[in-house]
Amino acid sequence: MPQLFSVLAAWVVETQYFASPVRTAGNTPARTTSPKQHQHAPRREVSRLYIGLLLLLTTPALAQNQPPAVSLAQVIELALSQSAVAQQAATSRDQSYWQWRGYQANYRPQLGLQGTLPGFSRAVTPVVQPDGTTDFRAVRINNSNLALTLTQNIGRTGGQVFVASELQRFDDFNGGLKRYNNQPVAIGLTQPLGSFNNLKWARRLEPLRYQESQRLYVEERETIAQRVTELYFDVLQQQVNAEVASQNVQANEELLRIGQERYQLGRLSQSDVLRLELNLLNARQAVAQGQLDAQNAAVELQMYTGLPAEQLRLAVPEAAPRLAVPAGRALAEAQQHRSVVLAFRRRLLEAERTVALARGSTGFQATLAANLGYVNQASNLWDTYAALQNQQQVRLTFALPLVDWGRQKSIIKTAELTRRQVQTDVAQEEASFALSVEVQAAQLSTLAGQLALTARADTLAQQRYAIAQATYKVGRISLTDLTIASAEKDQARRTYILALRAAWVAHYRLRALTLYDFERQQPLAAQ
Repeated sequence: MPQLFSVLAAWVVETQYFASPVRTAGNTPARTTSPKQHQHAPRREVSRLYIGLLLLLTTPALAQNQPPAVSLAQVIELALSQSAVAQQAATSRDQSYWQWRGYQANYRPQLGLQGTLPGFSRAVTPVVQPDGTTDFRAVRINNSNLALTLTQNIGRTGGQVFVASELQRFDDFNGGLKRYNNQPVAIGLTQPLGSFNNLKWARRLEPLRYQESQRLYVEERETIAQRVTELYFDVLQQQVNAEVASQNVQANEELLRIGQERYQLGRLSQSDVLRLELNLLNARQAVAQGQLDAQNAAVELQMYTGLPAEQLRLAVPEAAPRLAVPAGRALAEAQQHRSVVLAFRRRLLEAERTVALARGSTGFQATLAANLGYVNQASNLWDTYAALQNQQQVRLTFALPLVDWGRQKSIIKTAELTRRQVQTDVAQEEASFALSVEVQAAQLSTLAGQLALTARADTLAQQRYAIAQATYKVGRISLTDLTIASAEKDQARRTYILALRAAWVAHYRLRALTLYDFERQQPLAAQ
């Protein structure tokens, strides 16, 4: 549309120019043309109009040879599916899942088979004789055992119950002796007393860690989208600069050609011609620099996303969704969905766990072990199941420090001070987190308003330049006015791209801060 508007504006202005005499700055008629020149001038201008329209109509055909432009949504989707950072996020999520599975397995029955089979030994060993002396004898024995054990942890107390069955066989090959020791069934309990209960604290902490990892995965994906948006607009900004410079080259070439014609006719000074040539050189230099900067930015985008940097053309996105999100609503969603909220709770619990560990690993320590079952021994395996004998064992082991020179107190006091520091840090971070969410939500509407203003300014600047360019061609404005209009046009375009970048980055940043899609009114859940 700017090209069509420029062509039409040039035709209208030049038609008016040939319909009335041109006046100079001194309000005196300029050098007039001959009647013959007046007769052929409109035909030349109409021919120029036809040529401009023909070039305008053939432009889409030339653009078809260029690679298709890639949209922001496509780049984000590809980055989330194939980039290294996205794969790292998925790997971290999978690791957290299997850690969660391992935690759950600690509270389920464990069935195991242990044994020594065979346990053959042929050596010279010291053997205690009936009279109490020791003699070295050559022995050739086999001592094998096999045990099947079913264990179950008790989360509330930190103890463990088990059911076991064990069979032992002893062979003395030198003496021709074979014996079996069979314990068909045994039930036991091992219970620490006054010690730190790791299972109890794991039941409180591990669910928080798992939920935190799931939310963190979604946050990392949204952070990736935000970073891709920043890199996308870095490339787009440079490509727009190169495109604007390329358009300026074409416009300056045409202006230089017209200026040289006017100079030959004595209607333009040599200083203006030199300035037109300088503008053309500056535009060509801007094209080369813009292409170089675009390539460097494209490499950064490729390194982060894995996209090909060669011949990467990016499309200018539409305006970001204009959403009005109250700060209180954004904070409420963030507190409900963000992983950092769970991280605050987890860190406070970990500090409490540190204090409990300090108290449970010092002072009085005791362990109660009890088991009962049936046992028998015989030279034949089947005979061991006859006339089974009862077996009971109860054992209480304890340790009590009597003089530790304040070691227990110092350990506990250190843990309590650490807990206090964690509580202070968490309170400060909670306030900072809430402030960042509220500020981001408040800035969203402001950035959307700025984007609308810059879009309107870009349109007006393009139209003003088109009119100024057409007016300059007929000599109605000075070269300085045209240069100013060109600079304002370029600056308005760059400002619009920057405002577009700020709006889209803020859009994805708010999603990452709240884990909520305010456009669709639904939370962002982990896949």
